[in-house]
Amino acid sequence: MPTASTLQKLTGNRETLSLVLKGAASTGFTKHKGVLSKLLELRATENPNGVGIIFENGGAYPDDRLTYAMLWANSLRMARGLREAGYVRGDKIALVMRNVPEYIYALAACSMLGCVLVPIDPRAKGEKLTYQLGDSDARAVLTTADLLSEVEPACTGVGVEQIYLAMKPDADPALASRYPTLNEWLDRREVMGMDDRVDDSTAPVQIIYTSGVTGNPKGVTLDSQRHIMYCLIGWAAWRYQPNDILYTGLSLTHGNAQAVTLIPGLSIRVPIVISQRFTKSRIWDVCRKYGCTTFSLLGGMMSGIYNEPLRRDDADNPVRVVISAGTPRAIWEDFEERFDLKILEWYGAIEGGLAYKPVGAGPIGSFGKPIPGVMQMKVVDEDDNEVPPGETGELISRMALQSKNKVDYYKKPEASEEKTRGGWLRSGDIVHSDSDGWLFFDYRKGGALRRQGDFIKPDLVERVIGEMPEISEVCVYGIPAASGAPGESDLVAAVAPFTGMSIDPDAIIRFCASRLEGNSVPSHIQIVDEIPKSPSEKYLDRVLREKLGIEA
Repeated sequence: MPTASTLQKLTGNRETLSLVLKGAASTGFTKHKGVLSKLLELRATENPNGVGIIFENGGAYPDDRLTYAMLWANSLRMARGLREAGYVRGDKIALVMRNVPEYIYALAACSMLGCVLVPIDPRAKGEKLTYQLGDSDARAVLTTADLLSEVEPACTGVGVEQIYLAMKPDADPALASRYPTLNEWLDRREVMGMDDRVDDSTAPVQIIYTSGVTGNPKGVTLDSQRHIMYCLIGWAAWRYQPNDILYTGLSLTHGNAQAVTLIPGLSIRVPIVISQRFTKSRIWDVCRKYGCTTFSLLGGMMSGIYNEPLRRDDADNPVRVVISAGTPRAIWEDFEERFDLKILEWYGAIEGGLAYKPVGAGPIGSFGKPIPGVMQMKVVDEDDNEVPPGETGELISRMALQSKNKVDYYKKPEASEEKTRGGWLRSGDIVHSDSDGWLFFDYRKGGALRRQGDFIKPDLVERVIGEMPEISEVCVYGIPAASGAPGESDLVAAVAPFTGMSIDPDAIIRFCASRLEGNSVPSHIQIVDEIPKSPSEKYLDRVLREKLGIEA
């Protein structure tokens, strides 16, 4: 466990230090050292009948209400099934599922066996899915019937030996004759312990793939000790309270859902509600039903919620804080007022780096500051010279409490070294600070939007277009300017309609022209069924460019 002096640096004051120390000690993480199987065992021992997680299944079939005893017992069953099937320490086991209980069981089972879970975003298809299965050296894939049509062809020729199905109530029963099922393991009445568990907090336990916004995703190798930091952040940054109920619709295959919801909730002993997938139209109904007091959002998700039609009961909800990464400045204050809540903004990546802006602190639009004494951040130019406030540069960071900052991209040592060149983690994000040190995101490196000398704020254009009643999602991005001017862009607005509605491109141009300056009016309207997104809910403008036949 970190020392008191370390935690005081993390929290910034003695009063908060006392709270974090008390809370951290109560979690028992000094015993489990971040190993999920140990944590579940501890919770099952102290409060077997307590409901730890509710998996909200959207009405497709009954919700899964899981007590700590059930979480622990099913994790043991999963571990025994995997071991009987011949999987041993170091084996990679891919999981391609929406948010279902089997993810928890598989991760805990891998920590017991010393296997490495490879959670893959369930929206991954075709070449991208095949690439991740092959790149990770997965021996097996755990999936569900609804994703089988994508998983089956992706497994061909990449070394996958077996597909296992988690049979849900809406699955075709005949599939159980084609593939072994996880149900066979989980339906066993007996629960047998494992005397030879690995439970090594320093051993790799997951390979989580990056978003792949600028190219093929890279697998980041993580050990269980990352969970200790997630636990501490739950107390020190998210400031969860004993009466909180956490909610997420983000995929558990992404680091955000683990860092903001899953691990803090299990550590701090507050209930968790998890939907199979994010749903902007039902999010408030879900939160009302289960009394959820906080949830997490990413990027375009907040705009999607904001673009939903106004309802009289928008502010009648139990949510007190939304923990957001990428709140559009243009809708920040309106969102808080409309839904009667506060936004806690933060910044982070699966490779590392963390900054956050507590509720009520700092200027609107900032993603915060690094944790004092724990994380260091600088904004630098191409020669690594720190730039003054107001000037843009790349955000780099390092852990002040570690002798060496390390990123372990699976099978990519050169990329790993480059990512931490000079001892600093290179984010690839272009940001600026103000005179008080608050940080602001500007754009992804290499992706600035400039038009006829003006810098365009895509979120403002997106907000305006999103006000149109037929628009469900909108992503504004740049393509090389037809004028050929160096560094200049023409604007493309990719739009997706609500179900049953149609889109008139000319109407969008007229609508924008009536509300925006001339340089902010899109040059082109691209109509799609839905905006493609990364596992972290970032809009994939490179995929949209490819649809237009334009290189990113």
